[in-house]
Amino acid sequence: MSGQGQGFGFGLGKMKELTEAFKKAQQVQEGAKRLQEELEQMEVSGEAAGGAIRVVLSGNQEPVQVTIAPEIMNEGAEVLSDLVLAAMKDAYTRSTTIMREKMEELTGGLNLPGM
Repeated sequence: MSGQGQGFGFGLGKMKELTEAFKKAQQVQEGAKRLQEELEQMEVSGEAAGGAIRVVLSGNQEPVQVTIAPEIMNEGAEVLSDLVLAAMKDAYTRSTTIMREKMEELTGGLNLPGM
């Protein structure tokens, strides 16, 4: 029989690669936990109308604060609604960019699908 003694085609080199992959995955998992804690503490702000409207989100994109300058209150409800929405979108875009950059740092060197 020609296939005897070959096992499953898993040589020592492959075992070493597998061990290294598991180590890297464990490092990524630990890093992900630290990243989650860091994002919870982070605050990302977005603005509209030159800073008259300011929205603050956590790094996890949870709303933290909305500030509206008194001088812009006379603009009317519709304008204020649009400005608050614009500030929210600004904060969301910034937080998404930060989150993506942090994930790329964390997974650097790993060829993960979809990242």
